[in-house]
Parts: sequence; structure tokens; C-alpha cells
Amino acid sequence: MRLFWHRGDARTRDNAGLAAAAREGEGAVVPAFVYDSDLLATVGARQRAFFLRHVKRLEERYRELGSDLIVRAGDPDEVLVDLADEYDAEAVYYDEHYRPARRNRQRAVEEALAGAGVETDSRTDLVLVDPGRLEERYPNHSQFHDDWEAVPKRGPYAEPEPDDLADVRDGKTVPEPDADIDLPDAGYEAARERFDGFLEGGIASYNDTRDDLARAVEAPTRAVSRMSPYLATGAIGIRELWAGAGDAYDAATGGERRNVDKYRYELSWREQMYHLLYYNPDLAVSNYKSFPNEIAWRESDAEFEAWARGETGYPLVDAGMRQLNTEGYIHNRPRQVVASFLTKHLLIDWRRGARYFTKQLIDHDYASNHGAWQWTASTGTDSVDVRIFDPVSQMSKYDADARFVKAYVPELADVPADKVVDWPTLSRAEREELAPDYPNPIVDRNEGYERAQRVFEEALGKR
Repeated sequence: MRLFWHRGDARTRDNAGLAAAAREGEGAVVPAFVYDSDLLATVGARQRAFFLRHVKRLEERYRELGSDLIVRAGDPDEVLVDLADEYDAEAVYYDEHYRPARRNRQRAVEEALAGAGVETDSRTDLVLVDPGRLEERYPNHSQFHDDWEAVPKRGPYAEPEPDDLADVRDGKTVPEPDADIDLPDAGYEAARERFDGFLEGGIASYNDTRDDLARAVEAPTRAVSRMSPYLATGAIGIRELWAGAGDAYDAATGGERRNVDKYRYELSWREQMYHLLYYNPDLAVSNYKSFPNEIAWRESDAEFEAWARGETGYPLVDAGMRQLNTEGYIHNRPRQVVASFLTKHLLIDWRRGARYFTKQLIDHDYASNHGAWQWTASTGTDSVDVRIFDPVSQMSKYDADARFVKAYVPELADVPADKVVDWPTLSRAEREELAPDYPNPIVDRNEGYERAQRVFEEALGKR
């Protein structure tokens, strides 16, 4: 008998550790989930509710396969020793995770099981390429991508057959808490349905439409895949996405191939974020890049709270933050803009913004969230010393008709699109005449830009 410990991987399909448990050893596999309240408390309530709904769907799937998910609450190192004894398991299988708290949990489990004479077996599942196979540091993403691309990548793992699973029944389950927003449908089937829709109607134009914010409003799961909530919560495996994109690439012709290949390239950014976390476990709390001088971050609760509410007087920033607050998701283009605005125009520490994203996002990914915040804040892997996204020019380029902004900022619904784009540059009198209920900018566009440039150049020792 073998135990499989489900961690952040609430699925039976394309699960590396579960597949290994099913094909190795004697006897059947007992699937188990440990409700670790301390670890679950480190993610936002929205994502926690979404993940636990995945676990409920996982229970249902095991029952369809003639087995069940054994659910227990407590510390995994204690619970898994007890379960191994109860089911006379000679080994416990599970998937590797890279977040420091999860790595600590895994070490405690391994030590406890070793003390009980039970073997452990962990597998690479979260990523396509084991980070340990690559160099520790890369100067830019292109060089990381070259090495990463050269590593062969296997296809999805098969779901275990019913005979591979133990005939067990369990009356315990996980809570299914409410969320303060409407959540997407949970579970593997919902994830697969969304991905199939994107493969059918979006991936062939992905590169051309991924930054089109009007399309993101009109056809949100066609402009981009919107798979990040399911991938971040483990409802679908990364190999399944890679294989689907590969099949689409093989079937594409002409310019479609460029579009599909861009989607596959974007998946490599997620891989690099896990690579960063693997070698830099303090990624969430310490600057990746070393500075000769301290960055002179500003402390302003009022400005941070205006940013969090989406009331900065910068339409694209506010639309992005309101999308985040109402949906638990934010499109990648405004995601970069809001992060840049906080860390550059307001000069507020990136760690504060990252914590807010952790609270609000349903697609929060520990590696991607902190790695991307650092990249945008110019403390991470970006090869540009000081990158500043200008929210006015970004809106002019990606939302010139103000469709995205007006979808989330109703105070501007009747304002001409060109005026919405130029809002921070208009006179105060004109702004108050056009939209008296919408705030004036909390920082001057040019002053914020120049201040950020000066502060970062001082931190870099260039002044």
C-alpha cells in the first residue's frame, strides 16, 4: 500500500507524484489531503475558497473512480505518520513545492516518516523543467529561455486506473467557505473546458490580441487564456497546457504559428519565476538585485489606500485595481502598470503591493507574484536598470477607446475616450467639469516619473 499526499495539486490527471505512486510498488494507492490551517492561512481568503472547491471536486472524482480522498486536519508530519500506520503504507508520495513554508513542511514530513520507517518519494510537478537542472543565475530571460528550452519536456501523466486506487471510504471533507466575489467554476473539468475554449478560439491570435484591452473586456477568455487561476491552484497540470499548446502549434499555419509560439514562450516566464524562487527562497522579502545604496521608499498610507481602492486619478491604474478587487484577477498589461505606478510614481515598497495582491488574487502564485513584482519594481531580473511604465502612454497604446477603463470606472463612462486617456494631463477645472465624481491625480505625472528616476539612480550609485 502507498499513500499519495495531495498538497497544492487537487487533480488526478497530469499529476506526476500520483502517477508515480500508481505505477510503482505493490498494492493500491490511498489518496490523502491534510487540511493544514496554518499553511492555508498564508494565502488570501478568495484563493483559499477557490482551492478548497477544487478539493471538493477532487473528492468527487476519486469516488467516481471507486476510491475516496482521505481528509484529515492537523500538522502533516503527524497526520501522515498516523495514516501510514493506519493503512500499512510502505511509502508516501507527493509533489515538490518551492515556497519556503511548503519546503519546511516537506522536510518535517520526511523526517517524521523516516523515523517511522516509511519511505518518501517526491516528484517534479509544478514546472516543466526541474530548476535544479539549470544554472543558478541568468543575466536575462532570453538566456534562461535558451537553456530551459534545450531540456526535453515530457507529456502529461495519465490518470490512475480504478484498480490502481485503494477501495477506501472516508466520511470527512474540507470546508467550502464563501468568497466575497464570484469565483470561477472549480475543478479540473472547468479548467479543461476553459483551456479547450482558448485553444479553439484564442491561441491562434494570442500574440496579436493579448494586450488588446478592449478585447479583454469583450472576450476575456479569447484574448488571453485566463488559465492562471487554475494553474496557480493546481486544478490543471502544466504539462497538459504545454501539450495543448504544442498540438496547436503543429496544427497552425503561417502567422498563427507565431501567435501560438508566443503563448508557449510566456509559459517560460512562469518557469523562470520558479527557478528564481528555487535558488532564492527569500524572493518575497529581499531584493533580488543588490544596490550600493538603499532605495528611498516612501511611506504614505493615504496614497497606498487610494491605489488599492482604484482612486488614484490615473484611469488605467484605477481600472486595473478595480478589476482586481471585483474579480480577483487583473489582466497582465494593467497588472504591470499598477505595479509600476505604486513602486515608481508613488515610490512605495514593492513588498507592500505584493502583499495586497496575495490577499486579492485568485491566481496568486508565490513565485510569479513576487518575481514579477520585483521585475516591475526594478529590484529583480530586468536587464533595464530603471523601467517605468507611463500610465498615460500605456493607455493610449492599449486602451485608446477607453473600453477597458470604462468597464471598471463608471465615473468616466460619459467622458470622451481621448479625454480619459489624457486625464492626468488635463487641467483641474476641465477634469472637474467632465467627471466631478472621479478623483484628481494623487501625484503629478512628470514629477512622479522624475522622482522615481532620481531615487533609483541614487540607489544604483549613479548620482
